[in-house]
Amino acid sequence: MSLLKRLFSRNEAAPEVADVATEPLLINAYATVRDLPPLDFPHRLLGWRDLSDPELAPHLRGFIGYVMSRGDGQMTKMRYHLWRHIQRVRNHVSFDAAVSDLAGVEQWACRANAVLFLPEGAVRAPDMAVIMFANGDTDPSAALPYQADAIARRAVTRERLKDVQPQPPTSMPPAIGEAEADPRPAREVLQRALALFYVAVRAQVHRVGGEPIPGGQNESNAIGAASMTAKEAAFVESGMSDPAATIAMTWRFEAANMLLWALGFDAARIARSDEMIDVDALWASVADFGCDALAGDSVRLRPTGEILDALDRTWLEHWVTRQAHQTGTPLAIISGNIVQERHVALNWLTSFQNDFGVAWDDTDTPS
Repeated sequence: MSLLKRLFSRNEAAPEVADVATEPLLINAYATVRDLPPLDFPHRLLGWRDLSDPELAPHLRGFIGYVMSRGDGQMTKMRYHLWRHIQRVRNHVSFDAAVSDLAGVEQWACRANAVLFLPEGAVRAPDMAVIMFANGDTDPSAALPYQADAIARRAVTRERLKDVQPQPPTSMPPAIGEAEADPRPAREVLQRALALFYVAVRAQVHRVGGEPIPGGQNESNAIGAASMTAKEAAFVESGMSDPAATIAMTWRFEAANMLLWALGFDAARIARSDEMIDVDALWASVADFGCDALAGDSVRLRPTGEILDALDRTWLEHWVTRQAHQTGTPLAIISGNIVQERHVALNWLTSFQNDFGVAWDDTDTPS
C-alpha cells in the first residue's frame, strides 16, 4: 500500500488498491549506469536508447529544462542534484508496468541508478518517493539514487578529511560509482598528459627564462606538441603575453601528474595534496612516449575504482580550498592550486559534472 500511496500527490486521495493494481502505468526511467540491467519484472517495453542514439542528448537537455522551469525556477539543492543526475544519464527506457509490480520496478531502478518520470509530471526516486512535483516543489524526505560503492567511497573520503576545516557539507553527494564510469581511452589520456606537460614547460620557461627541458621541446615531445588544444596552441604561439594565463599554465604540471598517475606511471604521485611534483622525475618516467606514436598502445588505466577514489577525494578537497580561500582559513595539508588541477584532470577523464566527452578547454569543476 505504501508504494501506491506514493503515486498520489499530497492533496490527492489514493483510490482503492483493487481499482488500480492492474492498471498499466507509463514510466520513463533515466538510468546513469553504463550497462542497463535487464528489466526483470512484468512490463511492456515502449522504447530504449543509450548514448549512441543522437536523439538522447537533446532529449536530456529538454528534461533538464523542464526540471529547471518548474515553479519559481529557483535553484535548490534537490533541483541541482537532480540536474546532475540527468546530466549523467546513459540509458533512457520507457515502459508500462502495473502498479502491483512496482516492487519489482523499484528493485530494478535501484540497480539501474534511475529516476522515474510519470505522466503526472513528477520526478520520482526508485521507491516512488517524489523528488520533484510537477509544480516544482520538492520533498526533502525523498532521496536521489546513488551507487553503493560511491556511498562507501564517500565515507572513506570523509574519514580522510575529518580533521580538515572547513568541513564539506553533508549534503554533498558522492561522486559516480564504477557502474556509471566510462573513462577515456588510455591512449587519449597519455596524449593529453603529454600536451599538458609541453604547455607547462613553455609557460615556465617564459616566466623564469632558460632553455626548456625536453618535455617542452618538439623533438622530444612531438606527441605533446601535436596534441595541444587550439587554445593551448594559441597560447604558446602568442608569446604568452598574458602574465596571469602564463602562471596558470605552469600549474598544468599538476594536471599532467594526475593523468599520468591514472595511467600508473611510478613517478606520478598524489598521496599528498600539498606537495608539488618533481617535474624532472615525472618527465623522465614518460620521456620514451614523447615521440613514439605507437607507445600509447602499451599504456593502461588504473582500475576504475582507484580513479574514482581520487575523484571523490579531489572533489571534496577542492571544495575545502575554495571555502578556505573565501573565509581566510589557513590550510596546512591541501594546496588549492594542486587540487584544482587534479580536479579538472579527473573531471575530464571521467566526464564527471560535465557533458559526456567534454573537451579539455570546456571542462568545468563545480563544487
